[in-house]
Amino acid sequence: MIHPKTELRHVSDTVGYGVFATEFIPQGTIVYVKDSLEIEVSEEDYHKHSKAVQDIIEKYSYIDERGYRIISWDFAKYVNHSCDSNTISTGYGFEIAIRDIQPGEQITDEYGIFNLDFSMGCSCGSSNCRKKISPTDFETYNSLWDEKITHALSKLKSVSQPLYGMIENGCRTELENYLNKKGEYRPIYSLRYKRTVNA
Repeated sequence: MIHPKTELRHVSDTVGYGVFATEFIPQGTIVYVKDSLEIEVSEEDYHKHSKAVQDIIEKYSYIDERGYRIISWDFAKYVNHSCDSNTISTGYGFEIAIRDIQPGEQITDEYGIFNLDFSMGCSCGSSNCRKKISPTDFETYNSLWDEKITHALSKLKSVSQPLYGMIENGCRTELENYLNKKGEYRPIYSLRYKRTVNA
């Protein structure tokens, strides 16, 4: 589920659609939660579909740590990548704002975390654009991602969280234990689907 202070807008004929903030969203805000309405497509089920349907699944899904393709039921599936994204996935079943997001700003994510099957070109326009998003980005950037996540998590309790109640119970318990210094941090690498990748 995407944050309620967002809307779907057409970006361009090249990019298609994107998700934009309708109000100020401060750093530390949960912007997306993987909720119980999300569509889960196993590897076996994926191969039962026609090529045309597989292409749609590939376009609108990400691969989780179990190897399932997850398709959002709402317009969260239209969040675009940026190499300087303003949100990022966490090991707790949600994406968090890693910096303040201004009204009218596009919500962007880091696709390198999505267990890609193949490399894809990038022209996000950020000053640090990598030009390519690769299946091996997990190994390259996971420490940097964890730094951004832990900094954002330190602000989580100090900002409004309309999606907090949507976090799966087990993940929420782990998160609260970490925030209360009673448990370990769950690193971003916990989202890595263990398989051989081809960059």
